[in-house]
Amino acid sequence: MASGFVGRSIELGLLRTRLDRIIESGRGTAVALRGRRQIGKSRLVQEFCDRAQVRYFYFTATKGMSVHDSLAAYLAELRRSGIAREPDTLPESIGSWPDAFRVLANAIGDEPTVVVMDEVPWLAEQDDIFDGALQTGWDRLLQQQPVLLLLLGSDIHMMERLTAYDQPFYGRADNLVLGALNPAEVARALDLEAAAGIDAHLITGGLPGILRSWPQGMAPLDFVRRECDDPAAPLFSVPESTLLAEFPAPDQSRRVLEAVGSGERTFATIAAAAGSRSGAVPSGTLSPLLQRLTGEKHILANDIPLSTKSGKPALYRVTDSNLRLYLAALRSVQELTRRGRPDAAYDLFARRWTTWRGKAVEPLVRDALELAALTGSLPFDDVAVVGSWWNRAFDPEIDLIGADRSPVAHRIAFAGSIKWLGSPFDRHDLASLTKGAHMVPGFVAPDTALVVVSLGGVHAACADLIDVIWDARDVLAAWS
Repeated sequence: MASGFVGRSIELGLLRTRLDRIIESGRGTAVALRGRRQIGKSRLVQEFCDRAQVRYFYFTATKGMSVHDSLAAYLAELRRSGIAREPDTLPESIGSWPDAFRVLANAIGDEPTVVVMDEVPWLAEQDDIFDGALQTGWDRLLQQQPVLLLLLGSDIHMMERLTAYDQPFYGRADNLVLGALNPAEVARALDLEAAAGIDAHLITGGLPGILRSWPQGMAPLDFVRRECDDPAAPLFSVPESTLLAEFPAPDQSRRVLEAVGSGERTFATIAAAAGSRSGAVPSGTLSPLLQRLTGEKHILANDIPLSTKSGKPALYRVTDSNLRLYLAALRSVQELTRRGRPDAAYDLFARRWTTWRGKAVEPLVRDALELAALTGSLPFDDVAVVGSWWNRAFDPEIDLIGADRSPVAHRIAFAGSIKWLGSPFDRHDLASLTKGAHMVPGFVAPDTALVVVSLGGVHAACADLIDVIWDARDVLAAWS
């Protein structure tokens, strides 16, 4: 299994830097840490607390609990934490959140302390005065003490709102967004070679909750086959719980998400797939739904064609590859597993896997090329963004466009293709790329380079005609 704590060296370093400043200055710092469920926020912070070598107090809110019960749980956890020099001086009960922060400040004293409040949005739901009490307690008490206050939450929109300009805690906390483990961290944790590590990342979404159940060295398809024996396996239960938490009722937002997850990409096809017997979802209804799913929940991404001219249409995709795979295949696989048909479940997955993987890997490859360009690992000085291009007819679709800026570039540095199959990139593929690339606004032959990323390598007859050739090892190295 992927045992122990995996990755997160950058995030641990950022938290350690803030704690060192607090110890030196004697003044507090607040950090609002947000990220999707199962991304590993609580595990990261617990690991940091274990390594910090200072006192810490860790309180986790419970959704739906009354204010009275939350304050009682808070006080009980404060007693157990041992941060109070004189536990007998702690009160028998706490009547409000302003009182709770005063009690905490008295307990901390002048010793460096980490204070963690997990699932903060649930506290704000329970009590309308919580946000104001937090601001007052921080300004008047905690900020003057050597405390690192970590505010955690899975409701990304609510966590963004906590520090928004019109909210009491505005300007008082550093914002840290925790993403999934990157492909290199996944491959390292599972002891997999490059191609298998990338497959593992696509399957798990880089979510620690799934990786912990993956035996080290086990091939990706073997892992999926094993999981098909258990309908409650993390491979199924983690995306299922995410879906239920974000969309507890099968409302129109969920139908829109499911339409995108099933493969619909454009506004029109999403509207049709998410519609009902009365017809497609009206534009006036779908537009704000898509805005909410992209801008607030960050569960969808909105891609636009990249070239020297503005282009349409925008294309939508599910950002988390594990949830994307669940909607496209794993949900149906899980149903067969629940019916006691694990072999049929795996066969269904295997039939859908290659086609799904070929599209799902594209955003990951673009991210890898962009990272490489920004760190100077590509022979293009002015590439700041890597995207893709298509026209209204989707003929052609160019997988890779490297440019100096987005959404409308001044200059296109390269165009390219991604072939994530067992067969090599050959003359037919090169002819298709060359023909399509000439249609991209800003492509100027021979000044604009050609880039190919291929799982199966490149045929020798084509290699001299391509400026940059990457394989799975190069993709993984971008994160290393």
